[in-house]
Amino acid sequence: MEFYLTAIMLGLCLSAMALGIFITMKIFGIPDITTDGSYTLGAVITAVLLTAHLPVWAIIPIVIVAGAFAGSLTGIIHTQLKIDALLAGILVMTGLYSINLTILGRSNVPLLNVQSVFSFIHPFSNAIYNEALTGLIFVFILYAILGYLLKTDFGIAMRATGNSASMTRALGINNNAMKITGLAIANAMTALSGYLVAQYQNFTDINMGIGIVITGLGSVLIGDALIKWFNLRSIVAQLLVVLTGSIVFQLVLAFTLSVGVDPNLLKLVTSVMVLLIVSIPRLRTNPA
Repeated sequence: MEFYLTAIMLGLCLSAMALGIFITMKIFGIPDITTDGSYTLGAVITAVLLTAHLPVWAIIPIVIVAGAFAGSLTGIIHTQLKIDALLAGILVMTGLYSINLTILGRSNVPLLNVQSVFSFIHPFSNAIYNEALTGLIFVFILYAILGYLLKTDFGIAMRATGNSASMTRALGINNNAMKITGLAIANAMTALSGYLVAQYQNFTDINMGIGIVITGLGSVLIGDALIKWFNLRSIVAQLLVVLTGSIVFQLVLAFTLSVGVDPNLLKLVTSVMVLLIVSIPRLRTNPA
């Protein structure tokens, strides 16, 4: 049972990244590979500052600003230099690897003897329940803030930019500024996932972000399938099912491991799962 609770907990930690990928993929239609680097960046900053005995709550704004800067850089390269969004993300992600390694100072840092965000709330005797409650509270706050933001005039303008750039341009909205802001918000959310995961697994590794975008994409695609299945129109409801998709994705991976699949094949299994999620609806709608 605790094995699946751990999967749920990891799904909660990664749900902030899923929300970020939802912004880039579903609102703007941008495949943002910066995710791999900004996720690790959040974890690296968390590890360095925690080992320097900075309070866990004081680290959050630093992580948000760092992730937002990475996303903004991708947005500026894409919009101002007219470089394809995918290539812009790859360039920033590649640069972030060296930056992360420089900040961290070595390949990995253990976080066993430092206070974490999961140390403050403990109404239950079982630690995993306390961690899950903390994760729920943290994710609910992010969900509420993002849901409110996307319902404001600014959020509606950002969503409209993704739907029809020509229309918003005619209305006087700066599409480039909207894309840069959207990428900044998305990568700030991704960095917060790195912040949570680093503390949950009690270590930060320089390679922990490699391929993480696939996990986030799988969560968003599961959420997207639920959105279409239930015909959800409300942006708040859509965000909620994306959070659900993040947890479901981790539960499926946990089930895969529980039936005896070699853990060394987990990345392969993850890729195949995302491929199936993407391809099955297309096969149904486009029969040979």
